Amino acid sequence: MTTQVPFQGRVLITTIHSWPEQTGIAPYATGLAEHLVRRGASVDLLTVMPFYPDWRVHPAYRRRLLKREVVRGVDIRRTRHYVPRSQSALRRSLYEGSFLLAGHNLASVPRPDAVIGIVPALSGGVLAAAAARRFGVPYGLIVQDLSGPAALQSGIRGGGAVAGLTRRVESMLARNASAVAIIAEGFRPYLQEIGVDGRRIHRVRNWTHIGGPTRPRSEARAALGFPDDAFVCLHAGNMGLKQGLDNVIDAARSAASTHANLLFVLMGNGNQREHLQDIAGDLANVRFLSAQPEETFPDALAAADVLLVNQLPSVTDMALPGKLTSYFASGRPVIAAVNAASETARELALADAGLVVPAGRPDALVEAILRLHAAPEEADAIGERGRAFARDNLTRAQALAGLEDFVARVVDSPS
Repeated sequence: MTTQVPFQGRVLITTIHSWPEQTGIAPYATGLAEHLVRRGASVDLLTVMPFYPDWRVHPAYRRRLLKREVVRGVDIRRTRHYVPRSQSALRRSLYEGSFLLAGHNLASVPRPDAVIGIVPALSGGVLAAAAARRFGVPYGLIVQDLSGPAALQSGIRGGGAVAGLTRRVESMLARNASAVAIIAEGFRPYLQEIGVDGRRIHRVRNWTHIGGPTRPRSEARAALGFPDDAFVCLHAGNMGLKQGLDNVIDAARSAASTHANLLFVLMGNGNQREHLQDIAGDLANVRFLSAQPEETFPDALAAADVLLVNQLPSVTDMALPGKLTSYFASGRPVIAAVNAASETARELALADAGLVVPAGRPDALVEAILRLHAAPEEADAIGERGRAFARDNLTRAQALAGLEDFVARVVDSPS
């Protein structure tokens, strides 16, 4: 049960992702802000014009350099920043650095009792530290991804060249924070290695932010154009570099002649979507769907036979995909083509809700899909275990209670 907010004061949140973005980190950043407002706090939020997952500024926010709006009680100040259409270390640096321009909004922000920076982007942490110094208040970090390891693991061109600098900045921010929240236990060793006192590291969880399906599965499949006899393997979410989705296209190509009823569906957007469409060419067993609106997204997940997580082999401790919370809640089995040492593999083992196969091995991915295709009872049982895990561990109330306690720790700590 959620505890009473121990202050009736003000919190400043810095995050590059927020409402109206509906995927990735945004639902959690926005959810925390709105929860604190409901609990009696005043919340200011510094962010940018929404752009994710299309990596294009949303139409309603284009041609705006600045915008201020109050949404469900949260006072949001937005600044236009650089959104790259493709990824490299230089473009990523400009993307991060231009978010720092949001710091000019601090002049109009009332003095908060604490600042919460959400990472990534790493610049969200830099803004949090700068705001805390300006106002003489403590700051905390909520780490959704590790930036230092990401520079090495995510496949961004030139990432290795900036990994050292990224690690040093991340270390400075985390060591100076009053408290650090992590969404994956595997983040802890890295943070302690870069000098963060283990007593200031607190585990929190993201939550399942989607509801259940609203229409029969057969009806949802028909609406999405899935053939009745297709065994649908669905990737939902961002199509970026670290997802390594070339592997899924290669799996589809290898299955095309021998198992034509396997249908590989990539649903969402991202800076690799055009590349993936190019390499898929005219493969009849690959389809691309746009990101589904929030109200129909649960139906799309439930319409699949298996849900796919794919990552580059280099991705280990840098991230825990947010899509897993939705995948588990859908009741469909998950197949993860990931490094066995990754946070994704650990979470699947904890939930006992899917199969893990080696990353970058399309043959292993097809073999796992065929295993579940041939064993529908096993597939259903795996999916139900995921649903139970979400019900027991990933509720909004549980997650927000933990985040609220974290914010309270930051507020009560010395600046």
